[in-house]
Amino acid sequence: MTDAAMTDAAMTPQAAPDRSALMRTYAEPPVTFVRGYGTLLYDASGKSYLDFITGLAVVSLGHAHPVVAEAVATQARTLTHVSNLYGNTLGPEVALTIDRLINGGTGQAGGQVFFSNSGAEANECALKLARRWAGGGRHVVISADNSFHGRTLATLTATGQPEKHAPFLPLPEGFIHVPYDDMAALEAALDADTVAAVLLEPLQGEGGVMVPSSDYLGAVRALCTERNALLMLDEVQTGLGRTGHWFAFQAQGLAPDVVTIAKALGNGMPVGACWARAEVAAAFGPGDHGSTFGGQPLAMAAARATLAVMEAEDVCGRAQHAGARLAAGLATLPGVVSVRGAGLLLAAQLATPTAKEIASAALDAGLLVNPVRPDAIRVAPPLLVRDQEIDAALEILARVMAALTPPTAAAGD
Repeated sequence: MTDAAMTDAAMTPQAAPDRSALMRTYAEPPVTFVRGYGTLLYDASGKSYLDFITGLAVVSLGHAHPVVAEAVATQARTLTHVSNLYGNTLGPEVALTIDRLINGGTGQAGGQVFFSNSGAEANECALKLARRWAGGGRHVVISADNSFHGRTLATLTATGQPEKHAPFLPLPEGFIHVPYDDMAALEAALDADTVAAVLLEPLQGEGGVMVPSSDYLGAVRALCTERNALLMLDEVQTGLGRTGHWFAFQAQGLAPDVVTIAKALGNGMPVGACWARAEVAAAFGPGDHGSTFGGQPLAMAAARATLAVMEAEDVCGRAQHAGARLAAGLATLPGVVSVRGAGLLLAAQLATPTAKEIASAALDAGLLVNPVRPDAIRVAPPLLVRDQEIDAALEILARVMAALTPPTAAAGD
């Protein structure tokens, strides 16, 4: 479908759905979207919006990318599911591509992949694998304060946000949290007799797009090697080009033991993956882990097409170029004191805790951004975002932030 045809179809108003039968696990949405194409979303009334959230870094190629859409449609007409009692031809191919990209896009990384349906499930796999690999009494996993690893009981426990823990106590035992970017705290907590693994995000996405010191992850790698613990990196949000590298850890030349992936892998199709070095993956045997839908043909068709487009479009280079333009623009906005992040995963640090008000006003003006913290706005547009779309988003933000930012007092007042 052409851009014009998609726009014409999207302009047909649709009634908002009755949500009364849904569990109240989410706040009432401020808008209901019915269509999307590229960086644009359309609500039920036909209004268009620039999407600078992309489903929380999921739709990295943009909405309804024609190559991915055609791959899913063709696969749906061919074979959607057979279960993991049998094989399909797509999963092994996607696993090989992931293994290659873990090594920066060249050569073979020598790892193996387990497919899941989400980032939380990919992290569940990593947690189970760490315990199976360590064996004996070593079962503890160390993660960081303000981290986010998922909503299942184990990944929620690994998540370093006590306010999310409170309603679900008691949680599984065997998890320790330490301050992010604090090597002294990690050294004190990493007992070689009890700790199986350290689980970290290379950048903390939900924690506010927090970037560690340049020597932190390298020091963590060295400590894990010294004390025979796995270094497991949660790249669910940062992976597959988002930060300007295939994976964020590659910016520092690291060699992790386990990497978890999801979000962007299917460009909207639910799919996740847990990659591990072959000798670590060998700790799992048949029956140790599984997923009914993990690696099924429909999801794999989406992942294969997504990865192919990513490579063809040089999404890493595009994220670096577009990210520099976006970061420079964000830094000039009223009330922004700093910008942090990498590539197209950025946060604008505000002088005041007005992120929710800014995000709400931006939504009214036709732009989706995320108030990731009371005083920080997160942006994660498609990796194929165009310069003019970045400029349009910055213009909207400049307008709404100027209206919400108190004027600076004149000198001497």
